Amino acid sequence: MPVSIILITLLLFSLASFWLGRRRSFKLAGGELRKLHSLPNYYGYYAAIWVGLPALLVLVMWLSLQDSIISGLVIDSLPAATQQLPASEKGLLLNDVKNLARGNIVSGEIDPAMRAAADHYNRLGSISHAAMLVVLLVLAIAGGRYALNSIRAEHRARLLVEGLVKWLLILCSSIAILTTVGIVLSVLFEAIQFFKIIPATDFLFGLHWSPQMAIREDQVGASGAFGVIPLFAGTMMIALIAMVVAVPVGLMSAIYLAEYAGKHARTWLKPLLEILAGIPTVVYGFFAALVVAPMMRNAGASLGLDISSESALAAGLVMGIMIIPFISSLSDDVINAVPQAMRDGSYALGATKAETVWQVIVPAALPGIIGSVLLAVSRAIGETMIVVMAAGLTANLTANPMQAVTTVTVQIATLLVGDQEFDSPKTLAAFALGLVLFGVTLVLNVLALHIVQKYREQYE
Repeated sequence: MPVSIILITLLLFSLASFWLGRRRSFKLAGGELRKLHSLPNYYGYYAAIWVGLPALLVLVMWLSLQDSIISGLVIDSLPAATQQLPASEKGLLLNDVKNLARGNIVSGEIDPAMRAAADHYNRLGSISHAAMLVVLLVLAIAGGRYALNSIRAEHRARLLVEGLVKWLLILCSSIAILTTVGIVLSVLFEAIQFFKIIPATDFLFGLHWSPQMAIREDQVGASGAFGVIPLFAGTMMIALIAMVVAVPVGLMSAIYLAEYAGKHARTWLKPLLEILAGIPTVVYGFFAALVVAPMMRNAGASLGLDISSESALAAGLVMGIMIIPFISSLSDDVINAVPQAMRDGSYALGATKAETVWQVIVPAALPGIIGSVLLAVSRAIGETMIVVMAAGLTANLTANPMQAVTTVTVQIATLLVGDQEFDSPKTLAAFALGLVLFGVTLVLNVLALHIVQKYREQYE
């Protein structure tokens, strides 16, 4: 039986238990809810939790252990000669058995022993699913029966339900924190392996980036060049151009929508503006490569400027257009959250509409506006497709936005796509780039938070 059917079954059982628990609480109250310690819905939630949560936990544990147990039993059923094979060969054989059982293509010839093992695998899987279904149904029924029998008028269902919700929130927060820690540690470990090969000083302060490792050590440039400064220079240049475009346009759009636009105009303009956020980045890349870049090259030629067909200026302009909704939408929400009393007080003192906006509303909403700008900066730094299609892959250390540059994220994607060994400096350089980019982003966020906090204290 598919897992989705089992989950739907548990959901139906939980809903039925909710209804029965709620009904039992009403029966105990006898029409006077004040006799109950908690509201009837809490008794329903209590019963539903006892039906669904233990069964769900058993389901997760069962599914996580099922494949390894069945695989071990299948391996044990193979002939003795097969069991004497190395672990790698037994793993390949087991994969063939699984593919044969699922009707997929196998890597070698199918012999009777493999066919028998595949049949055994399917048989064990069927037995496991049937047993799992029985166990889950019994557990759900037992949990529901226990919950319904334990419901009393003085039963503290609300405290138990809210306590479970609290622990669920703690679990979700812990998962998010542990995921972040795991990502950082994984990147850090691989970056340390890279720095054992390439000195950190050469990586952080080098002015040349050419990670192409030669096949033979006697070839020219066999060690490659791993100077990260050209990559960060290109990243910051494109991000700066994007923010020069996005911040004024996005902030002015937010102010107009929040303070000047009528209800009818806002109904149409805000969704139209947010459509930009739903356009795939590859479409922006096509637009930058096929429209913006040639248009800028032709405009530059008419003015006597040499603008490359792949330039930071084209990528930055299109990226700025892409992140306008991030600033406008969030800034609009923040501006609308400013209390109306502050506007009324400003008008009462004789301030004009513009004076109220720039001297009262914008300072009050500045922490949120800076937050939206930080989100946009992070989005600009992490963008890859537009840079690949409009700015190119050349690591060029230049301050001229009309030349081709590349970014850190583009190089990370490029390094991990190749056929180089995983433990080679070319591949490990991607993790070093990720670690340094994480550090730079962290410093920018801490600095921005410090500025916001300082201004907030001054404003208050």
